[in-house]
Amino acid sequence: MSETLPELRDGESQLGFDPLERVDVELRFIGRIHTPWQRGNCPKNVTRARESGQGASLTLEPGFAEGLTGLSVGDGILLFYWMHQARRDLITQRPRHKTEAQGTFALRSPNRPNPISLAAVRITSLDLAAGRIGIDAIDCFDGTPLLDIKPSAPAVDVPPALP
Repeated sequence: MSETLPELRDGESQLGFDPLERVDVELRFIGRIHTPWQRGNCPKNVTRARESGQGASLTLEPGFAEGLTGLSVGDGILLFYWMHQARRDLITQRPRHKTEAQGTFALRSPNRPNPISLAAVRITSLDLAAGRIGIDAIDCFDGTPLLDIKPSAPAVDVPPALP
């Protein structure tokens, strides 16, 4: 968790335990996300990041660049990243735009037991040799650890309509 945690808002509650005491798996970061954002100016979602006109980039750790083979400029990709400065102890939250608190799993907030985030982005540049990808936009702080990249498959990634 970050060193300085914001005060709890009315209706928010914390877990009765430290989620880090119950570690079940280890993850390996494959790279970092480079953005113009930091605490205080980061858009609240990727739509707002796109509206800013600010692109971003990914740099893979050595050894992972070959995994980009088959991707092209213009492709849609899904990025899974670790919101390393988020709180991990909130089980209910009250975002500023809500009047009532909601469960963490009913929100897209980065504050969650496992601060994994997901963004659907478009590749704007690609340097396979350097392991670098330019993307249209993203809503995370500069230096955010990257967990995984998957190609977007709109026919698969959108839930079906209810009958």
